[in-house]
Formats: sequence, structure tokens, C-alpha cells
Amino acid sequence: MKNIIRLTLLTLLILPRIASPKDEVIDFNFSSENAQYWQYISDRTMGGISDGQALLDKENDIFFARLIGNVSTKNNGGFIQLRSTLSFMNFDKDIIKLKGVRLRVRGNGEVYHVFIRTSETRSYRDYYSAKFIADDIWKIVDLPFTQFKNKYSNKNLDGNDIQTFGIVAYGRDFFSDVSVSNIIFY
Repeated sequence: MKNIIRLTLLTLLILPRIASPKDEVIDFNFSSENAQYWQYISDRTMGGISDGQALLDKENDIFFARLIGNVSTKNNGGFIQLRSTLSFMNFDKDIIKLKGVRLRVRGNGEVYHVFIRTSETRSYRDYYSAKFIADDIWKIVDLPFTQFKNKYSNKNLDGNDIQTFGIVAYGRDFFSDVSVSNIIFY
């Protein structure tokens, strides 16, 4: 029941920011009010030893989520993640067909990932992913849904069917330090 309430609240937080159909945008900015709908997850849930944290930070008037920690592939591990459940259930999918996601990011020059699960992905290992590099200055990263690949199929990602969205440090031994201030679906 608690998760249903959170999902409903998150839906209300995201959907009012839908611009007019010609703008084709859903803009999510981190804030102290909506940070609670994001959670930190690591490979420790499956026996891995990666260690980190996700936190809400603020610089001037800009809030951002920050994912920091050590990613380790030992013990069949290899990820830390900042993830949220999303719902576009009140989104008129016949008017706007989402084509991608745009992130405002900065980091330590490493490669990071966006993991997206849909209603058709059945297990925690089944997701769509795309990579980006987070440099040491704020920049916009544009990830069209055509760039997202599924581990188990050649299916294309339907952006209007997003169920979970994650910013992930993944796949190799390294220190993660990535910040995200905006997530824009277009």
C-alpha cells in the first residue's frame, strides 16, 4: 500500500510539469520534496560487495541527486544505482510519443548508464540500457530511446511504457561520482 501511495505521489509530482503537446516534454527536477521517491540500490542485495550512497545535494539554487561509491565486480557484483518507479498512467500517449530522455549531469569523467524497465521486462536482470559520460562540469546528455538496448531481445524501447528509471554505476571496478539535476523526457 505504501508503494502505491508513493507511486501516485510521484505521478502527481512529474505529470503537472508536462508542457504543451507541441513542446513534447516532461521535466523532472530534483528537490527536497521528491527525493524521497528515489532509492539507492547496490549489488549487495545479491551478494556483491559494491558500496556507496545516493544523496540529495544543493549548489546555489540547484538541487541534484549524487551517486557516489566504490563499484566492485568481486563476488558476482558490479553496480550501485539510484532508481525510482515512474508512472505515465495519466499521460495521453496518443498525443505525445516520447522519443528519449535528456539528463543534466556532471561527474568524474566515468561512463555511467541509464537502466529502464517497462511492463514487458520480467526480471531484475531484464532492462533497457544506454551509456553516457559524466564530465566534471554540468552538461546535457541526450539519450534517444533508439540508443537503448535490451540485454535479452532486439525489441525497441517504448518510452511511454517506463516503469522504473535508474542512474547506474555499472560493470567494472571504479569509483562512482555522478550527479543529476534534471531528467527530461521528450
